[in-house]
Amino acid sequence: MHPSLLVLLVGFLYILGFNALSYLRHQGLSGRFILEGLLLTGAGAALALAVPVQPLIFLLLLYLMTMRVRILIDLGNSVAGRGSPERALQFYDLALRLGADSWSRCVAQINRAAALIQIGKPEEAYQILHSIVTDPEVRLGAKYQAAACYNLGLACRRTGREAEAIQRFNEAIDALPGSVYAYGARQALKKDREQPAAETEREIRNT
Repeated sequence: MHPSLLVLLVGFLYILGFNALSYLRHQGLSGRFILEGLLLTGAGAALALAVPVQPLIFLLLLYLMTMRVRILIDLGNSVAGRGSPERALQFYDLALRLGADSWSRCVAQINRAAALIQIGKPEEAYQILHSIVTDPEVRLGAKYQAAACYNLGLACRRTGREAEAIQRFNEAIDALPGSVYAYGARQALKKDREQPAAETEREIRNT
């Protein structure tokens, strides 16, 4: 098979497989991802007409370029998990500046809000998470819905919105009962509601 045809095949299978996985996770299809994938695949196939292009190298480059936002979010989560939420915010902010699609933007914002809670900015986190959770157009999937509701519950509790905090914790449990977010929500509901300061940074969970 000609290298350019092989590049086209690899690119199309990558785009198809990624979107099929997103659909199965109820995350919807990303028009931006499809467009970027098609443009990069076309450019790779054109380049393969002139110079040899290794399909595996092309696949790696295609992954890095189309998944740049998700990679930065994962790096931010890793840094946040090591106790550096301020540095994690830099990764999330960079991800948001690199042309994130609507779904990736929401995921970045959920993690950004978790970091904001850790550095003592729960009101800013509340505004971000509340806009995501209450937007009827947003389809996050069970995992991210649970994460958003759980962290929103923490932000509510730390800003004196106790009634809403209870509501959001229960929504996190309903979204994905067996998740770490549901476990955290159950633990939060057991706490003395008059002592929100008892919460620790470990309770704040990134996705």
